[in-house]
Amino acid sequence: MDDFETTLIGRGREVLEWIVDPDSFKENEIGGQVCFEADYGPGAVVGSARIGGGLATVIVNDAEAFNDRFPVVFAGVIGLEEAYKMASAVYRTLEADADKTVAEKRPILLIVDTPGNAPGKLEEILGMNKATGAYQLALAEARKSGHPVVALVIGRAISGGFLCHGLQADRILALPAKCGTVIHVMPLTSIARIAKMDIERLETLARDNPVFASGVDYFYALGGLNEVLPEADCMRDAVIRNFAEIRDAKSAGHLEDLGPVGRARLGAKRGGRVCRMDVARKIDEEFAFVAEKYVDA
Repeated sequence: MDDFETTLIGRGREVLEWIVDPDSFKENEIGGQVCFEADYGPGAVVGSARIGGGLATVIVNDAEAFNDRFPVVFAGVIGLEEAYKMASAVYRTLEADADKTVAEKRPILLIVDTPGNAPGKLEEILGMNKATGAYQLALAEARKSGHPVVALVIGRAISGGFLCHGLQADRILALPAKCGTVIHVMPLTSIARIAKMDIERLETLARDNPVFASGVDYFYALGGLNEVLPEADCMRDAVIRNFAEIRDAKSAGHLEDLGPVGRARLGAKRGGRVCRMDVARKIDEEFAFVAEKYVDA
């Protein structure tokens, strides 16, 4: 990988080949069957590969692809077809490994480089929210059923795209800012319009409050990232190591440090989220107080 450039934005397919075992990637094939037509959801690259000798499902943004049926889907945007394709790849994985033990279930690698969701009117009418929601649910089910799920941010991880393609992972890794990595929930310009606040005020808040800010370091402080890799050369080894660590944790029943809840604990430990765990405990207490009125109702 000596000749890689500093910025990996838009190079999801290339990065995939750096991580998987040579000549092992089989696009659109999961569980030994071809699952998708070649032209369906071109912005999503899915398939099977071997990583460190073990079989894995891989799901990647292709920021070079353009979806002719949905013109807003380009540059890594996760569109209607892409989201359903990604969700279907996860469910195919669940079906293929349904009878396997936790120690045997194949891992799922998400390579993330998305500027978000940019649905047009047609996508909204057809159910864009259902497509992205289906993908989030699929990843949550895979994670809870024992599949190790690792998200690797190589470029952009923004807004609703990151919400469905990344945040449901057991662990999230990211390249450093020097590689062009950009992470944020919403641009400050958009927050300014919604919150009716001056952009200058938000920029001031962002210097001290990571909730308002963007960037790899801020998300690390919030617990939104488990690891920031020092160099792109570390990606393959880091993915293999995290797969093994997650599998060991799940086999042992140690789930408290995995997934969204685990990252909330990280944020509290790192000082980026000082109230989050207290609020969660309060919500649990209030739910327990009224649960018998609603559960099984």
